[in-house]
Amino acid sequence: MNRFLVVSLTLVATSSFRGDVSCNDGGGSQQAIKPQTEGKQTLGYLLYLPRDYDQQKSWPLVLFLHGSGERGGNLELVKKHGPPKRIAAGKHFPFIVVSPQCPRGRRWKPVELVSLLDAIGGKYRVDADRIYVTGLSMGGAGTWDLAAFAAQRLAAIAPICGGGDRKTAQRFAHLPVWAFHGAKDTARSLARTQEMIAALKEQGGKPKLTIYPDAGHDAWTATYNNPAFYTWLLEHKRVEKK
Repeated sequence: MNRFLVVSLTLVATSSFRGDVSCNDGGGSQQAIKPQTEGKQTLGYLLYLPRDYDQQKSWPLVLFLHGSGERGGNLELVKKHGPPKRIAAGKHFPFIVVSPQCPRGRRWKPVELVSLLDAIGGKYRVDADRIYVTGLSMGGAGTWDLAAFAAQRLAAIAPICGGGDRKTAQRFAHLPVWAFHGAKDTARSLARTQEMIAALKEQGGKPKLTIYPDAGHDAWTATYNNPAFYTWLLEHKRVEKK
């Protein structure tokens, strides 16, 4: 068995984590924010605030990066997968969710994502020590790239079926990482994720890897439907690189 294979066949059904995040029905609404023609906000995005959101406390934030199929100018496309899909179905999360849309023909640019985080942090009570990034396919690659670009801003990352640049691993080896991939993925090779995991371990990191043995490219549905995934994110706070 491949030494990178983390046996997580019970990922969807059970959790080893305490205090699973509740994803109840009747969650807060998701607001569509269009990109600005002037200024630094170049990305449109969906914004979700918890139903009990108030300005008297700081809130964790999850940045979700979609795949290549959801690019364009229609923010409804962003609701196709991941947390935005769950929110649209009426689920509630105890954290802010920001789901930007990548323009057609483009890929995720870390500098734009950092600018978006800055803008959100300027408008809402975001806990700067609890910012998490996750994404699928092209968004998984974007998650790796953002970690390499701005590791000092993040508390944890969870890339799904997306490859990164192993040469950048030293920049964020201190970050908690939980990666996911389908063993039968023909769109994005499992080896791409395994290479990143190996590179992080070589730099002293302790990343987690879950491989779904029967899954193809869709390694995200089981992941985002599992409350234990969100519990794991929220267990982490930002730490400085040693």
